[in-house]
Amino acid sequence: MRYLIFGVFLLWSFQARTQPSQQLRDSLNRLSQQDHQLMMQRLGITSLRPGPSGNPEAPNAANADEAKASPYTSLPDPLVFDSGKPVKAAAQWQKRQREIREAFDREVYGRMPDHTPAVTWEVVRTVDTLEGSYPVVRKELRGHVDNSAYPAIEVTLEMTLTTPARATSAVPLMLEFGWNFPANWPRPPVEHPTWQEQLLAQGWGYAILIPTSFQADNGAGLREGIIGLMNQGQPRQLDDWGTLRAWAWGASRALDYFEADRSVDARRVGIEGLSRYGKAALVAMAYEPRFAIGFIGSSGAGGAKILRRQFGEQVENLASSAEYHWFAPNFIKYAGPLTPNDLPVDAHELIALCAPRPVFISVGSPAVEGQWIDARGMFVATVQAAPVYELLGKKGLGTTTFPPQETALTQGDLAFRQHAGGHTVVPNWPTFIPFAARYFGSVAK
Repeated sequence: MRYLIFGVFLLWSFQARTQPSQQLRDSLNRLSQQDHQLMMQRLGITSLRPGPSGNPEAPNAANADEAKASPYTSLPDPLVFDSGKPVKAAAQWQKRQREIREAFDREVYGRMPDHTPAVTWEVVRTVDTLEGSYPVVRKELRGHVDNSAYPAIEVTLEMTLTTPARATSAVPLMLEFGWNFPANWPRPPVEHPTWQEQLLAQGWGYAILIPTSFQADNGAGLREGIIGLMNQGQPRQLDDWGTLRAWAWGASRALDYFEADRSVDARRVGIEGLSRYGKAALVAMAYEPRFAIGFIGSSGAGGAKILRRQFGEQVENLASSAEYHWFAPNFIKYAGPLTPNDLPVDAHELIALCAPRPVFISVGSPAVEGQWIDARGMFVATVQAAPVYELLGKKGLGTTTFPPQETALTQGDLAFRQHAGGHTVVPNWPTFIPFAARYFGSVAK
């Protein structure tokens, strides 16, 4: 219950303090709809199927009946080449991996440009402070993107890095996709230890990257930010990258900085995010081999959930003018005339792209978080990714049976846990950290 209360407080506070004016929201929605319509015209599409409602009381409420969830008969096999030949040996996986990435690039998340501008990191401020009872060094960082090719658009990445002040060597850390709350944002009572304190107790550090500092979370922003800079303010091509890939690009640039900072062990950096940032964290993990571990929170459709499942949020919702910007324009066509069954890939293959590195899939209670996220759909995807891990000498979940709530499946290199809270990863940090410690270890504090 405390996580439900916190979630409601968080949403209210964030909206009250950071939500733009109605006039600005209307303008952003109008520009997003115009760009969405342009993409539909380029695809030759005149209409899309409407997505279901997230309100369980609505006439068009999203399906929450498991008996109706799986009309699909099969999923794409990550261990079968496009030619139809099976992948029989670990040495063949790299070639198959390229095929799967190509399909995701073309049809789902979009292609990142072959060459992106250099990012020059600046330490704006360094402070010695306390995180709870832990002495830490906190750096406020800005990543300035070279915009000499198109000076009309400026792009800056915002990040903070916190490491133990008493560390005698480089430390592992978790990079979180986070929100940029105002300094006067009211903080609710916090139970200790916080997730930050739990990491520091291990001798690890953490960093928070603000994705919207370099790519807005709306279609109106596609001609600005890093996507707009690369396109010189012009509309996207049909297979151009969407916001999720752009946010993942930013996480890679953060890794570039960590490799140059002696306080960080860049070989032991994990990525974490919740909700849309959980989607981005999984995309970053799949595309950036330098990330050592992923903690993926309630990512749902477009993240770790099987898209073919008719349960909770659907492709039609993702392809609407409210969410299409996360994806390549090509993705829109799977809401009409094509269907999710026509997709050449699905979420289990996104998880498989992370292999052999460990991934922890986190989700909340359906009674608190709701059914929109589709916990079972993410579990199924994790199960279906396991054969790739096993081919590479790693372990899956160890079961194909959906576990009771608060059951930790953490014995393999893929992990899953449904906590009793709401739309948050907070209750799963105490389970994730011992899982991650198998790979990171604990260091002197």
